[in-house]
Amino acid sequence: MARPREFDETVALEGAMNAFWARGYEGTSTQDLCDATGLGRSSIYNTFTSKRALFERALDHYSARGIRIRTAVIEGSGDAAEKIARLLEDLIEDELKHARRGCLVVNTVAEFGVRDKEITAHIEADTAAHLAQLTACARAGQADGSITKDRKPADIAQFVHSTIAGLRLMSRRGESGAAMRAVADIAVSAIATH
Repeated sequence: MARPREFDETVALEGAMNAFWARGYEGTSTQDLCDATGLGRSSIYNTFTSKRALFERALDHYSARGIRIRTAVIEGSGDAAEKIARLLEDLIEDELKHARRGCLVVNTVAEFGVRDKEITAHIEADTAAHLAQLTACARAGQADGSITKDRKPADIAQFVHSTIAGLRLMSRRGESGAAMRAVADIAVSAIATH
């Protein structure tokens, strides 16, 4: 009879996600993963099968987390332009409060490019989910009058998504909060009607 697991897999996944987020895939050793998850090597491999499989699970965990965070803002109060401004401000606050890790997805694109089909599929799924969410927000903003009707909602979504990635990279470069907020303000001004 197999011994039951004596740990919370989600907590272990969160720890692994943070390790990969801080160091990247190649820069994260098995010992780093043991330290981050509180698990021994055998438990990591018995549960997640490999470092690569754990990385892919951590990437999906990160993506789901991001969608939950954005959903909370997008479904909150205010018009669509205010919600987009809040998304950007929350991101800046998160970067300034934490270790300026940037975005795990953006970091992964920088590390892997498009040479790895499985990783690319995870990135594409994350991007599609965020773009769908931002497109719906832009469409709602055009309906409530807070977002310009001069652009297609999907194009506005791409612009906001690219701004988010750019802000994460600015943070990794060590830019000031003021510089990041200036970019966010310009981005909101470019799409808002007020």
